[in-house]
Amino acid sequence: MKKKIAILGSTGSIGTTSLNIIKKKKNLFSFELLSANKNYKSICYQIIRFKPKYFVVTNNHIFLKIKKRFKNKRTKILNSYDNLPLTKKIDITIASIPGIAGLKPTIVLIKKSKKILLANKESVICGWQIINNLAKKYKTKIVPIDSEHFSIMKLLENHKKSEIEKIYITASGGPFLNLPKNKFKNIRPQDAIKHPKWSMGKKISVDSSTLMNKILELMEAQKIFPFELKKYQIIIHPQSLVHAIIKFKSGITKLLYHEPDMTVPISNAIFDSNFDIDNFIKRKNKIKNLEFFEPDIKKFPVLKLVPKLNKYISTPIIINAANEILVDQFLKKKIRFTSILKHLFSLLKDKNYKKYAIYNPTKLSNIYLIDQWSRLTTLKIINRNKY
Repeated sequence: MKKKIAILGSTGSIGTTSLNIIKKKKNLFSFELLSANKNYKSICYQIIRFKPKYFVVTNNHIFLKIKKRFKNKRTKILNSYDNLPLTKKIDITIASIPGIAGLKPTIVLIKKSKKILLANKESVICGWQIINNLAKKYKTKIVPIDSEHFSIMKLLENHKKSEIEKIYITASGGPFLNLPKNKFKNIRPQDAIKHPKWSMGKKISVDSSTLMNKILELMEAQKIFPFELKKYQIIIHPQSLVHAIIKFKSGITKLLYHEPDMTVPISNAIFDSNFDIDNFIKRKNKIKNLEFFEPDIKKFPVLKLVPKLNKYISTPIIINAANEILVDQFLKKKIRFTSILKHLFSLLKDKNYKKYAIYNPTKLSNIYLIDQWSRLTTLKIINRNKY
């Protein structure tokens, strides 16, 4: 019997990579649900090529166009994740909608899936308490597929929490690792999205250039693997071949190495490591000249956030929301690259920050309240300050 597949965010980078993997073994799978926001051409292609049972299009204008074009087709076009007409549990759901927008769909599909492959770090950062409780209630397996968290999961297998001394999350350093600090003020959006190793979307590429992606990954890791913050450390590894390192109290250190290609963690999660990666990618790199060193905090001041991450329960939600706004404003050329972090630190000094940071995010409504305060306040800070 074919396994039923759902992909949330099927037109994005993770979504298209997942589709490329699955179509090579199409005899094993059927598409129950795909979803996207507004990429009209890609949505049309996916409906024709993959023939999903349902396709959720969240942008209302694009939804109406798609619904009209495919009104007589097998695929049912929906505009919302509410009341999805799924009668049986989906075998594998790949949750890859970026940003806070991915949280609600992920929560909905946890109730309707046997296994969730989670690529949306913002959902974990903001809503892990809800996600984890629902996963236990509905007996849904959660598998992180960001390369760092997938690697940590693999390295921790068959080990007790008491054995762990240190967990290292590696960072490539992004496109500006060797750029002098005095030139950062002249960085343009087109420079920040050119990652030297990974092919990614614009937002995550900018996060990589500031090293904010590692702050987000650190917050995500601490939710999924609840070790003390002091056990985690971010280190620079320019080759992007080692994705996590774990140092054990026994004196042994293990690392996980794979190509800088999301095909590796995604396909391992889909096939439970029972497959040959050479059927999906051509391996290029040899194990040589691996470098590891501590990041320059003057060049990457975002690392000053680390001690603040656990100060209040909802600090991660506030940081995530503010960063989404700041990166968007930078990509629109409304603020400088160096202003991203300046404005973020200003937010954490706002007179109302603590009021929202101590708010317990036990419900979606609470999370959205905190998220909205952060976004609106960040926009006010941008309008007040011109760096």
